[in-house]
Amino acid sequence: MRVISGKLRGKKLEMLKEGAVRPTTDKVKESIFNVIQFDVVDAIFLDLFAGSGQMGIEALSRGAKGATFVDKNRSSIDIVRKNLISTRLFESAEVAQKDAISFLTQTQKRFDIAFLDPPYKTGLLQEVLGLVVDVMSKSGIIICEHPVEEILPASIKNFSVSKSYRYGKIKLTVYKKMCLASGNF
Repeated sequence: MRVISGKLRGKKLEMLKEGAVRPTTDKVKESIFNVIQFDVVDAIFLDLFAGSGQMGIEALSRGAKGATFVDKNRSSIDIVRKNLISTRLFESAEVAQKDAISFLTQTQKRFDIAFLDPPYKTGLLQEVLGLVVDVMSKSGIIICEHPVEEILPASIKNFSVSKSYRYGKIKLTVYKKMCLASGNF
């Protein structure tokens, strides 16, 4: 696993043992950052189910102002910290060992971009979506990685699906805040 673009392009990252997490593939990661490429610079990024932290580190490498990494697994948090130290990005990061729901209900921070890739087929994605919208900035973007067969709602509070992308068995669903006056994004 490596950083694919930005100031740390090519930097290798540590990951958990095989099977412990399901890392986002380089192809999908590249696609995600193509979608948000003009929104990343100076953004505050939330990597909610961080795993190794590769998505938040990628955002920082591409110019995000800060990133928050949240994972309830102690081994994942240890890997995130190691990766932040090896990339020298620790000062731009906040790391929280908490479950997603606890974090979202307790944080006072606001995020410009949130990436959600929880364990598949647990119902956790639908459960946290309603909480994530409450911690987003006015121009927030929520990106969900999930199995193709998992159907997500067309809208959640004042966020609606902007785009969906399919990569084999994986689907990316992107939510953006609706403009209430015109119905546009």
